[in-house]
Amino acid sequence: MAVTTAYAAATTVLIPRPTTQPTRCSAFPLLPPRLSSSSTTSSSFPLKQVSESRKPLLLQIKATSSEETSTSVDANELFTDLKEKWDAVENKSTVLLYGGGAIVAVWLSSILVGAINSVPLLPKVMELVGLGYTGWFVYRYLLFKSSRKELATDIESLKKKIAGTE
Repeated sequence: MAVTTAYAAATTVLIPRPTTQPTRCSAFPLLPPRLSSSSTTSSSFPLKQVSESRKPLLLQIKATSSEETSTSVDANELFTDLKEKWDAVENKSTVLLYGGGAIVAVWLSSILVGAINSVPLLPKVMELVGLGYTGWFVYRYLLFKSSRKELATDIESLKKKIAGTE
């Protein structure tokens, strides 16, 4: 009996009181009000400031820099470079086909990952496989200086194969 009474008393304390403040849609709590210089010298926290109305302050900050115009120039240069490269492509249908194929491949892989994720226990097994492969890769290619050089040469040869210079 005493336990339920204490529980009921605790729940009555936790019931929120209706306020006149508007409902907030933010997950951030309100900050406590600033203390004036006279209240910081006193040893006890004044009760009056706790009961004050806490109105959220609207503050807008705009960061400006001298590089704003240079970024738009860089974007214009980027678009002109892309347009020149697109105009230089001879077989545009092949590029569009490869691009569409890449989008379809990403979409299908997303479906496959979703299907694997829905099977119980299989996502955890795949995580373990991924961790094992990551550990092997670090041991094989990143741990020692000679293996890092080997990885760098492998990457450079792959770049040359892709670019068609080899």
